[in-house]
Amino acid sequence: MNCTKCKTKAVIKLPRHHAAFCKSCFTGFVHDQVARAIKSEAMFGKDDRIVVAVSGGKDSLALWDVLLKLGYKADGFYVNLGIGGYSERSYRMVQRFAEMVAVPAGAVLHTHTVEQEEGAGIKELAQLVHRPTCSTCGTIKRYQFNRAAVEQDYDVMATGHNLDDEAARLLGNVLHWQEGYLEKQGPTLPASVDGFAKKVKPLYRLSERELAAYCVLNKIEYIVDECPMAQGARTLLYKEVLNRLETESPGTKQYFYWGFLETRRKQRSSSVAMTEKDQAMLHPCSTCGQPTTAEICSYCKLMARAKREVPG
Repeated sequence: MNCTKCKTKAVIKLPRHHAAFCKSCFTGFVHDQVARAIKSEAMFGKDDRIVVAVSGGKDSLALWDVLLKLGYKADGFYVNLGIGGYSERSYRMVQRFAEMVAVPAGAVLHTHTVEQEEGAGIKELAQLVHRPTCSTCGTIKRYQFNRAAVEQDYDVMATGHNLDDEAARLLGNVLHWQEGYLEKQGPTLPASVDGFAKKVKPLYRLSERELAAYCVLNKIEYIVDECPMAQGARTLLYKEVLNRLETESPGTKQYFYWGFLETRRKQRSSSVAMTEKDQAMLHPCSTCGQPTTAEICSYCKLMARAKREVPG
């Protein structure tokens, strides 16, 4: 099997693109896919300050690496969830990448430790407020990522959501006809009101397999195991279903998600509609000031409830 581009020996085959690449051409392919995503969705420019939500996994570390190599000003932000050995290993991966790649490139790594700032680890907080761990985790991470981006004057926050993530999320939203989530599902979420950072997903054109290969070929160490709190999550089932379809018909995930984006573009200007709706519905949280649809945002409600449940 030879590289489609340079005809030397290929190291990876991409059925959905009817192509195979050597290491060098595959790295160029990944960089090109990210660059195309950034340009087509008007995510950010070379003068913008970007903060990347890093977890220690392949996607977020690959994203940080690609953005730096493409010449963007990209810092990292890591939330330590306090999940025993898993969090220790993931933080070690983030630190190693920062020391070897990001800091020499002029980037900075910010960290937030849930046990110190929120008073307990994710698992303990979820038990205190009687909510699923993933729900509690999502509330805290969304809040802290947005707060870091706004308070430290970043122009945009980038996350490592890939094609598999977005296709699985879309499948779940369609199966349950969650129109509110469908409306906001896309590679770019504008900074619609003061207190909300612009959020982007530059990896939406790349699959999990492609990003894992990018890390291996470019010697980026990442935590391989899934978060132990995610066992039984419905998203994993949706990914399994889509993987079976992809095996039988390469390109299924791409056609599904990209088709959704193209249909939405033809129907209306989603960014304008989303901004207008947010401006009508959102106002500052009476406790912290971040935008919310209620008097008190979900993060502040969670923390207030957790404090009430702590003995003494």
